[in-house]
Amino acid sequence: MRSIILQTATRYLLPILLLFSFFLLLRGHYYPGGGFVGGLVASIAFVLHSFANGTESTMKILGRKPLSLIPIGLGISAVSVVMPTFFGLPPMTGLWWEEKIPVIGMIGSALFFDLGVYLVVIGVVLTILFTISLTKD
Repeated sequence: MRSIILQTATRYLLPILLLFSFFLLLRGHYYPGGGFVGGLVASIAFVLHSFANGTESTMKILGRKPLSLIPIGLGISAVSVVMPTFFGLPPMTGLWWEEKIPVIGMIGSALFFDLGVYLVVIGVVLTILFTISLTKD
């Protein structure tokens, strides 16, 4: 039996936690935070939803299996690592666009690397926890 209090709280906490994880992702290339911590917070949001509403319900919100996020994240990170070599620079050199974007600030290859890490962390954590959850049911 699922708790109506937890279900109601989760309805409000899921978007707040996801917004906070996105904030941590964007903040990470300037200050502590980034893809890893943001991915963990996003994973916690989905795990909390899973506790309240069941794993199947959370999988419907995600729209795809979390395992599919891992190669997407790895691909984004790999492109951000290799991209400087096309400009005659060593791999993992930061490339930055000159114009600032409101709220986000300057966009560079570090942000894309963090985005890849963000997706990989969400994919790994949710795949492990949902696999455990589904085998337990």
